[in-house]
Order: sequence, then structure tokens, then C-alpha cells
Amino acid sequence: MDFFVELFRTLLYQPFLNALILLYEYLPGRDFGVAVIALTILLRLVLYPLSAKAAIAQKKFAELQPRIKEIQEKFKDNKEQQAKAVFEFYRKEKINPFSPLLPLLIQFPILIALYQLFWKGFGPEQLVFLYSFVPTPGIINTSFLGFMDLAQKSLFFAVAAGILQFFQAKQTMPAKKDDSKKKGATDFASMLRTQTLFVFPVVIVLIGARLPAVISLYWAVSSAFSIWQYWFITRNQQHKTPKKV
Repeated sequence: MDFFVELFRTLLYQPFLNALILLYEYLPGRDFGVAVIALTILLRLVLYPLSAKAAIAQKKFAELQPRIKEIQEKFKDNKEQQAKAVFEFYRKEKINPFSPLLPLLIQFPILIALYQLFWKGFGPEQLVFLYSFVPTPGIINTSFLGFMDLAQKSLFFAVAAGILQFFQAKQTMPAKKDDSKKKGATDFASMLRTQTLFVFPVVIVLIGARLPAVISLYWAVSSAFSIWQYWFITRNQQHKTPKKV
């Protein structure tokens, strides 16, 4: 158990602590919220190649939804055969129905590390984990723009994070046809997407309202980055796709 604790501290907690202190020290204004936003953007840029692949997979998955619906309708009287046919189609098209979850799974270790930072605080016993080239700060003000203490709970940031998460999930949803509600057939991936769209934002609000505001701020900025990233990738793909004559 000690090995995993040490591994977590070495790979996540300590790098985040040092990066946050560096940004806090050298960014104009010494604003902790601005430092958190900058750290979030840096993390998303580092993870961009991985999250970009997930975004491309999500777009392909959305484009293939009409064909998946056809398979579901064809085997609507045989659920077992329907499931086999759908997963065989996934295999043939080389798509992963769980791809929408990948960006979310990546976020959880980061959230835990951020929570640890604010739970343990920034006292002398934590600052011993600073690297030799990182200056030891004086008193750290955990406020954002001078009025919001990120170490305290904030319903505003929790709701903002939930709303942005909803639009992020909505952005990757396939366009529904008018007759889509008439088809009773569904698959696990469809239910997963529905839960991601409606349930997950509510969970984020409920959890975020009970945790330090920095967690919701991180999630809100990360979701906003994901919305931009998906738009940027899909726009470039549309420009690269040759028009049919």
C-alpha cells in the first residue's frame, strides 16, 4: 500500500504541487485561480494527443449511429442476436463504444491530486515536496480574482461545471431523427451516452457543491477545453474530407 501512495505522490501530487506554485509565483497578479486555470490548460495540452483520438472516435461513433439503428431494428425481436450483431459491427468498424468514457477516466486521478493539494494545504510540511528549482512561496492566497476562496465550497462553480459538462456531452451526441423515438431497440452504448448527457452533469453539481471550489473550477475549464477541442478536430476533418461530386 505504501508503494502506491508513494507512486501517487511522485507521479501526480508532487508535480501538480510544484507546477501550481510555479504558476502562482510567476504569473502576473499572483492569483491562485488564474494559476489553476493555467495548470488545467497545460494538462489538457499534454493530454491532447490521447484526448484527440477519443474525440475522433466519438465523431465516428456518432456518424455510424444510423447503421447501428438499422441493425437494432433488424434484430429487434432477438435481443441476444441484436447485441452480437451490434458488437460485431463495432469490431468490424474498429470503434470502441466506451470511447466517450476515456476522457472522463483520465480526469479522476487529476481530481484526486487536486483535492489532496487543498486538503493537505500549503504549510511547511507540504512545501518540503517542492523541487530544488521551485522558490518557496510566502503566504499563499487561495482566492480567485480577489473574491472567491477556492479552498471553500462554491455552488456557482459546481453548477458551471455541470452545465459545461452537459454541453460537452451534447456536442458528441449523434443527431436524432424524427422517428428515433419510435424505435424501442437500444444498446448499452446508447444508454451509456444518455447517462453521460443527463446524469453525469447532475452528479458533478452534487459532488462539486460539497468539495473545494478548485475542483469545480478545474472541471469547468477542462470541459470548456474539451468543447473547443472537439469543435477544432471536427472542423479540420470536414475540411480534409473530399467533397462528393
